[in-house]
Amino acid sequence: MTALRRIALCCPSCGHEFRSQVVISTDPLAAKSTDFHERAAGTPSLPYQVHMCDQCGYAGTERDFTEPTDVSPVVREHIWTELSPQVRSFLFGSEKYEAAAKVAIWQGADPRRVAELLLRAAWCCVEEEDLEAERYFRRKAAWAFEQALDTADLVPDDERAVLAYLIGELWRRIGDVQQASLWFERVANEVVDSVCQTWIVDAAQRQQTDPREWFG
Repeated sequence: MTALRRIALCCPSCGHEFRSQVVISTDPLAAKSTDFHERAAGTPSLPYQVHMCDQCGYAGTERDFTEPTDVSPVVREHIWTELSPQVRSFLFGSEKYEAAAKVAIWQGADPRRVAELLLRAAWCCVEEEDLEAERYFRRKAAWAFEQALDTADLVPDDERAVLAYLIGELWRRIGDVQQASLWFERVANEVVDSVCQTWIVDAAQRQQTDPREWFG
């Protein structure tokens, strides 16, 4: 089963100390989805990998609370204006990841960091069985990943093919076949090691001709 541990965190935005929970062990992996979502049996662990201050609404991963973080007055104003009024209503993991993505944007984080948070919001929506919100977050994640690929030196050369595949898979799951096809076709052009990266080319081709939901 998924095991949790309570931790004490201090909000870098308002200084409030609060308690949250982190995952210390998970159920055995049941399957890995074609968008790289690792799904385990039992209690989902994703919602416990993001935290939110219960006073001001600042949100992020554990490192965003434990590592030195400079929250500017402008960012703090955004947090108090947009997140604080709703802090008691943030009940789901997807909502907390969305809040964390907003904070990351306000702090000037790179688009890949934002995209990763939005992708995890979409994964949470799968567990929450909210298809409309899942598509919403997948679309926003795809746009952010696209921006990351277009930003010079942000994505290492040996990761570009995987990211192009992931963008294609996000669009496929949203239902935009045309966009998905364009990105799947781009995968082969982003490969830098034809031997080690054969798997991602094969995955892109399979998702175009015979789409599957799980790698297994």
